[in-house]
Amino acid sequence: MLPHRGWSAARFSTQALLTLTVLLALAGGVASAQTSLKVGVIDMQKALLSTKDGEKAAAELKAKFAPKQQEFEKRQAELQAMQEKYRKTENTISEEAKAALARDIDAATKNLQRDTDDARQDLEQEQQRVLNELGQKMMQVLQKYSSDKQLTMVFDVSGQPNNILFASNTIDITRDIITLYDAAAPATPVAPPAKPTTSSAPAPKPPAPKPAAPATTTAPK
Repeated sequence: MLPHRGWSAARFSTQALLTLTVLLALAGGVASAQTSLKVGVIDMQKALLSTKDGEKAAAELKAKFAPKQQEFEKRQAELQAMQEKYRKTENTISEEAKAALARDIDAATKNLQRDTDDARQDLEQEQQRVLNELGQKMMQVLQKYSSDKQLTMVFDVSGQPNNILFASNTIDITRDIITLYDAAAPATPVAPPAKPTTSSAPAPKPPAPKPAAPATTTAPK
């Protein structure tokens, strides 16, 4: 399962969520003070992730990026082994051998960093695409719900930071929207889990710091 933090970086547009309709229709001569103001709040991030479509999308993303995660973990282990070899042999091998090993460590580190950055960018783009698709469907459900309940406006409390310091549980419509979304969406089976990995998160790890080398070599700092 994708970590929630992974989705926070691709959160559905706050502006789109906060522009839900102000339905203050005042007939001629009726003062605005006489109009009933009904407000709702929703944790849009939680709502998106808690729907059946959201759970399915998370499982599919995990399965898609699991092979890359395994590859990066293997390369990370190989890099750490090279760094350990350098530390153990730097005082016993020749300067040429030490410089060659330092160059290998530097190249492996740069390649791993570049590839993990590319994979992380691909993951974030895929997450954003999924969130946009889910968000459009969610907005349709939210708009109909707001109209049926005659809500004047709905605030998204999942944004960080947000300016809502207190909201009663009685106006929290998150669970209602999740239920309505799932009821409207066709049943979709969840993708089978990917093969177990040594890490629960699909986001690649950054390479470990390179070992310091004597000033006479080109070892990475």
